[in-house]
Amino acid sequence: MPDGDGQGLLPPDDMVLSYAARMLMEDTDNKFLYKYYDSAALLQVQQPFAEILSSPSFSANNGNDINMCNTRGGMDLLQGGSGDQNTFSSAFSKGTDVVGAFLKGMEEASRFLPTDNVYKRNMQANQIFGESSTPGRLKKRYNRDEHPEERVGRASKAIMVMGELEEMRDEMMVRGYEICIKDMYNLRIAKTNEVEKNRLGGSKAKKDMVDLCTLLIHCAQAVAVNNHMGAHELLKQIKGHASKTGDAAQRLAYCFAKGLEVRLSGTGNQLCPSLMVEGPSTLEFLKVYNLYMAACYFIKATFIFNAMAIEHSMAGKNKLHIVDYGLQHWLQWAGLLHRMANREGSLPKVKVTAISHLQPRPCPAERVEEIGHQLSKCASKFGVPFKFHAITAKWEEVCIDNLDTDADEVLVVSDLFSLGVLMDESIYFDDPSPRDTVLNNIRRMQPDIFIQSIVNYSYGTSFLTRFREALFYYRALFDMMDATMLRESKLRTVLEQGMLGRSVFNVIACEGMDLLNHPERYKQWQVRNQRAGLRQLPLKPNIVNLLKDKVKKDYHKDFLLSEDGHWLVQGWMGRILYAHSTWVADKGASR
Repeated sequence: MPDGDGQGLLPPDDMVLSYAARMLMEDTDNKFLYKYYDSAALLQVQQPFAEILSSPSFSANNGNDINMCNTRGGMDLLQGGSGDQNTFSSAFSKGTDVVGAFLKGMEEASRFLPTDNVYKRNMQANQIFGESSTPGRLKKRYNRDEHPEERVGRASKAIMVMGELEEMRDEMMVRGYEICIKDMYNLRIAKTNEVEKNRLGGSKAKKDMVDLCTLLIHCAQAVAVNNHMGAHELLKQIKGHASKTGDAAQRLAYCFAKGLEVRLSGTGNQLCPSLMVEGPSTLEFLKVYNLYMAACYFIKATFIFNAMAIEHSMAGKNKLHIVDYGLQHWLQWAGLLHRMANREGSLPKVKVTAISHLQPRPCPAERVEEIGHQLSKCASKFGVPFKFHAITAKWEEVCIDNLDTDADEVLVVSDLFSLGVLMDESIYFDDPSPRDTVLNNIRRMQPDIFIQSIVNYSYGTSFLTRFREALFYYRALFDMMDATMLRESKLRTVLEQGMLGRSVFNVIACEGMDLLNHPERYKQWQVRNQRAGLRQLPLKPNIVNLLKDKVKKDYHKDFLLSEDGHWLVQGWMGRILYAHSTWVADKGASR
């Protein structure tokens, strides 16, 4: 603990790993389908199982070993390993009739669907980022003529993945903190061995070494002036040197080349919705999350900064109300609840109001409910009185009247890299900027503290400016991962190409309303916040010193954590990537 006591407690940045496992992995078959609730890939995975159940050979050919095995397995699954055989047969027969009717209805309904819209775009999107290996995900179109044994094989593979998921969840729940420390230690040793091996082996330098970043900029310049022939030639040269398993520059070029290729084809805005829906499986996401937390301090420092800032605001108070814009990093509240449970004195009452996204894509109600359910379970475990409230509305319309605040509570407004999704200017000439409107509403809430974390780069006013800014920003991230993660790591490829790659694709290939983020530098946010009537608070020295010590002790020497004015800035090799600050409303404003 920062104040020196609580030696037996886990720091909030390390505890979040076990909570991430517990919340992400629990009831994965039912609770996390909201992430893919309209995904064509999900429907494709479900259909073979339905076909197996409705197959005549499943119930008719009793002599077939595979069918007998699956029937017995299905009985054990449905009846918990016991029950009457006749009851099962009757239930199974009825279930088969229902599934058969469902499939027939799907087939008839498909006649009324367009043949060249969503599914085609999904297939194109999967081809762009198909290199990311996602366990259990079906990547080829379902074939009705597929042999039953192949369907059973794919079903068995899916069951094995679920078994691995369950095993990993149980291990993380029991030994979450130990696994986090072990991952950090093993990764550091493995990376040191890799560097030493390359040094002793004298890795051969390529004779045709090129400056890929310069080539990418030249290609973007050609695209900007509609020089398609020149852009295609440059893109061909870039792709010849790019590699998803090479060094940082090659991986970066491989990622950016995809966006340039789609922009040249003019289909970016069509493919973007399908591309943003897809993502890593829950199992992959957890593994990538663990890798990132072991290698990088950015998210950990953010969580500690927020938790300690809230604790300072809570001095002498017993009621806490957190207003969280975006739900992007809601897992941090699990660690905060643990800290609240171990405060001296009586347990505080905690309430979280989650303001979910409406744009660019609605947040399913099931997801919001699940977040509240998981946080409630966590609070119950620690004995902390807890309430969860969700607001789904345009952020510009959310004000103090929507929050149900109490006069004696500490009101905390949190923005963790979320307000960047708002347009910096209105699409209508006479309307105010959505960002300015939200900030003015936050000032009118009169929070005890407004905690803001931002991504530090700017799109500018043109495609070329946006491309340059994104290139320099992601180059620093890819360099950081090359210095801290193993090159042969498949999870690193998923992180770079499958997750960051989708954000890069959106920045390069899309325009207008299809751009999902509109980042600004922290100095721009400072001016914007002050214009909205917010006053910046000085950084707490004990928070800054704690974070600096942890970075120096546990992480790579090129990580940057410093102060600039009243901003806590984080970065890599001198480039500032993230910034954090705290604010309050001016005294003249009324709550």
